[in-house]
Amino acid sequence: MDFYSRRIKAILENALQEDRATRDATSYASVDSNQRAVATVIAKQDCILAGLGVIPAIFDVFAALDGAVVSHYEVTSHPEIFDSVRLHKGQSAAVIRHNARVVLSCERVILNFVQRMSGIATLTRQFVDAVSGTKARILDTRKTVPGLRVIDKYAVRCGGGQNHRLDLSDGVLIKNNHIALAGGIVPALERAHRNRRGSQPIEIEVRTLDEMEQAIAHGAQALLLDNMSVDDVRRAVERCAQLERRMPVECSGGIILDNVRAYAETGVNFISVGALTHSATAVDMSLRVVPA
Repeated sequence: MDFYSRRIKAILENALQEDRATRDATSYASVDSNQRAVATVIAKQDCILAGLGVIPAIFDVFAALDGAVVSHYEVTSHPEIFDSVRLHKGQSAAVIRHNARVVLSCERVILNFVQRMSGIATLTRQFVDAVSGTKARILDTRKTVPGLRVIDKYAVRCGGGQNHRLDLSDGVLIKNNHIALAGGIVPALERAHRNRRGSQPIEIEVRTLDEMEQAIAHGAQALLLDNMSVDDVRRAVERCAQLERRMPVECSGGIILDNVRAYAETGVNFISVGALTHSATAVDMSLRVVPA
């Protein structure tokens, strides 16, 4: 992840501006302008780390916004600490040495990003571990916080998941509303084959085995099995295995940690889980600050 890309810098800038970080009244009033500090990011629960690189990027963006920061920062971690590693409760993720006012002004923004990203990575790893030993791969969805998709999807990768579409231009996925507006599965597929850009594969959402047969017969190139039972997903996978052409099969809907293993054991290729990004709980972390 390039935390200095234009897109990420804009996200970090918006977060700092939202918090009016360069106008921190409390730190200005109570901390000497020349005070140096040492701050430690500490995990208060077991988790998968994500977002370590956001810390120095936030300090650089803050300096650009403030225009008066002259001190230099250091952000260090143990060589064995990096994004996607498992942290234990009480373990340090990073140590920061910088101007005390700047550290305090950036504290909440740093924690907001690292806690959320680590929460997504932690939940993703739980799903990935649950399907270990099967061929199923855990996918994310577009159910991300508006404006934070690239951040959320990076965190999924840190947890061992794979990214599905980044945005609407990134592949053809015909869903229920497209089917309803097109007048059914068959006309939706026919129109998609005529109008798609280049050779983008055409995936279509189906809810029953009968709908799956229609999709197969009319040129679907991948299937998304929506809210199907484990038994029906198994039948769908067995049917697709009989085809002469390769037909990737994805399932989604109602899949939680308690049942994801059962779905994975059907032989399905992909399992998409919206909860990875729309329901992940932020990891509990703290930023402990002391004078340098």
